[in-house]
Amino acid sequence: MSKKVFYRYNPANDKYERVYPSRRSRIWGIARNTFMGIVISAALFSIIYYWIGTPAEQRLREENEQLNTQLDILNRRLDASLGVMNDISERDDNFYRVIMGTERVSRAKRYAGFENENRYNHLNTLHDAELIKNLTRKMDMLDRQLYVQIKSFDELQKLAETNKDRIRHIPSIQPIAQKHMRKMASGYGTRRDPIYGTRKFHEGLDFAADKGTPVYATADGKVVNASWESGYGNLVEIDHGYGYVTRYAHLSKFKVKEGQTVKRGDLIAETGNTGKSTGPHLHYEVRYNGAPQNPINYYFMDITPEQYNQLILEAENAGHVMD
Repeated sequence: MSKKVFYRYNPANDKYERVYPSRRSRIWGIARNTFMGIVISAALFSIIYYWIGTPAEQRLREENEQLNTQLDILNRRLDASLGVMNDISERDDNFYRVIMGTERVSRAKRYAGFENENRYNHLNTLHDAELIKNLTRKMDMLDRQLYVQIKSFDELQKLAETNKDRIRHIPSIQPIAQKHMRKMASGYGTRRDPIYGTRKFHEGLDFAADKGTPVYATADGKVVNASWESGYGNLVEIDHGYGYVTRYAHLSKFKVKEGQTVKRGDLIAETGNTGKSTGPHLHYEVRYNGAPQNPINYYFMDITPEQYNQLILEAENAGHVMD
């Protein structure tokens, strides 16, 4: 844009004369233009900085989002790992240590030191301090539980070496081979009776299997009953000693006699549909000191962890009681 030029009429010579700005006006103009340039530059810088961001800041924002995503994934994985460790601890206290006749690991020992929250105060100055403290607490908890559990298993291993006879007499395999199982028909617990329609406690597990499927002793013991029993039909009952008894019901054939000694894995019978039964299957019970136990806790020698987890799911979801 061209610069403005001003003229003033001079009546003395009847001419228009050019008007030049004073020095003060020129200085003021320069200052005004400089100030406006600074203001506009500052405004542009603010827009770029706060709303658009520099390339470096954009990269930092993306890296921060990725870091938050990774922390969220880590948090969920830690929760899952702690859940698994809690399940292992429950099994250790309520099954393995019961079998070995030893005391449970106390809660104070499993979680020693975690009542002191001051141990994480040094993290308060960090960005996202609560998130970092929570993750650190969970990692410490997992480390502690792993350490305690390893020590517990070491102790149980020593006990097992000195209690080999007891272990041989504790039910620890499936009564039907995995390859012969069609499905888990019913789990342990309160179920609806298939004959009478009433709610009752189901004291064992029902394994759906074809008639004539081999049935095996789940631990060493002595056959104390191999006969017809009301409701059970053809029943084999084995006393394993140390307070353990197992029952195998609705059989089609006996392969053992009362008074016979058996070893874990010996063939004792074939499945059938005798007694109060709605189809061919095996009803299997485990009793300890006369009280019924959940047989799902007594399969730890002949199946993989994956098969065991699947068996638990089937037992929890099985609702078709067959006896």
